Amino acid sequence: MKARERHEARAAYALLLPSFVGVGGFLLLPVIVVLALSFMRWDLISAPEWVGLENYAYLLSSERFANSLWVTAVFTLLAIPTSIALGLLLAIAINRGLPGTSWLRVLYVLPWVSAPLALGVVWKWILDPSYGVLNALIGERVEWLTDPQLALPAVVFVQIWSTVGYISLFFLAGLQQIPVAVYEAAKLDGAAAVRTLVAITLPLLRPTMFFVTVTSVIASFQVFDTVYAMTRGGPAFRTDVIASRIYDEAFVNLRLGRAAAMAVVLFLVLVAITLIQQRYFRRRITYDMS
Repeated sequence: MKARERHEARAAYALLLPSFVGVGGFLLLPVIVVLALSFMRWDLISAPEWVGLENYAYLLSSERFANSLWVTAVFTLLAIPTSIALGLLLAIAINRGLPGTSWLRVLYVLPWVSAPLALGVVWKWILDPSYGVLNALIGERVEWLTDPQLALPAVVFVQIWSTVGYISLFFLAGLQQIPVAVYEAAKLDGAAAVRTLVAITLPLLRPTMFFVTVTSVIASFQVFDTVYAMTRGGPAFRTDVIASRIYDEAFVNLRLGRAAAMAVVLFLVLVAITLIQQRYFRRRITYDMS
């Protein structure tokens, strides 16, 4: 290797060093620590004790953990399709360039940039059965967050409300990458609006759809702040999402080993779902806009 090439290689590694430190220290190291903790019993006070697969064996027989996985799955199935559909419709409306759309973009993104915990507290006030704004408007007392039948739909609604603007921005960026000539050709061929949407817009938005779906599913499985602020997992564990269960197990019950095992299982579930999504979209995505 020539001296100039060695100098360029050293400069490149020097520039990459901060990224290596960041990825190693803040991404890989926590994953390794959590994986190691999942094989231990530790209560933050006494010394960690190696227990092998005992924590994973506990999870297999734990009804509470199974319930949390089920609640999270239902939460995701209710929130993600609705958020994506509304985000797409919103992006199409904004893309038409109607007056005031620049202000609407800001309004739509505000819930997403706000702190999830603060949003949960605000919505808990809005949905309060005695002093809430919503019950005052409808003139009826409804136990939105304490009725087992209404609690999960209520937190799903807040999740949709807080993410739909964020999703619409990605769809809007995707829509603006589609050449106008493609739509003009479809118009000359006499394609109706619905036909244009199904045959042109949706296929060309698949790269955006893939990104939005993957990131939204991961965020949905990791949802914690908003739900915890609104219901703390109740009533009767109807909103006990997996992130809340991990938090309670680690910092309320002081069983960090079991909490780490839950986190590892959640990680594997998300990897499996992402691989399935990647496999589904791999042959359906096109980046050719011509």
